[in-house]
Amino acid sequence: MYRRIHWIFFDIGSTLVDETAAYRHRIADMMDQTGLPYDEVYHTVLRYFRLGQKGDKAAAQQYGLTLTPWHSEDEVPYPGAEDCLRRLHARFHIGVIANQLPGTEERLHRFGLLPFIDLLVASAEEGVAKPDPAIFRIALERADCKPRHAAMIGDRLDNDIAPANALGMLTVRVKQGFSRYAEPQHDGEKPCITVRSLPEIPALFGQ
Repeated sequence: MYRRIHWIFFDIGSTLVDETAAYRHRIADMMDQTGLPYDEVYHTVLRYFRLGQKGDKAAAQQYGLTLTPWHSEDEVPYPGAEDCLRRLHARFHIGVIANQLPGTEERLHRFGLLPFIDLLVASAEEGVAKPDPAIFRIALERADCKPRHAAMIGDRLDNDIAPANALGMLTVRVKQGFSRYAEPQHDGEKPCITVRSLPEIPALFGQ
């Protein structure tokens, strides 16, 4: 399988970077606005993620709230992120296709991940966001890579897996973060491969 792959693209949030504390911070912000117990708000967010929706956004709509700013300062790389990228980068080109706030390159540098990334395509800088296939096409065009020679690795079935499947990329779902609870809503959301953590990924590509 890996012999036909030239580029491996990663999502960032809940794929390379652990957003658990940032989500907890946002849920606490929502709790402060509603006066509801933290557990009640948390389980509302979780219920929407199980339905394949963006749980924090859907919960905010349910409660009639405006989402507070995302707390990027709470994010940390997953323990296996650097090793995973280093091993893959020894053989493949590595790219990022991600919905991110401005400053993605600086954050990846701070996390120690930037040296292993050859191409960064982020929504804030491109003006287009996943699941729009345009952001995937931008990345593939800049990489000079056909979809059949590219893999997409991410946690979200709707944002990462479905659009990459539609383009003909190899898709790998990492069941991390809140999105690990989601189930495919249609065949297009079914990944080619599913893993539970980053350390499992290099072996898929012979590394």
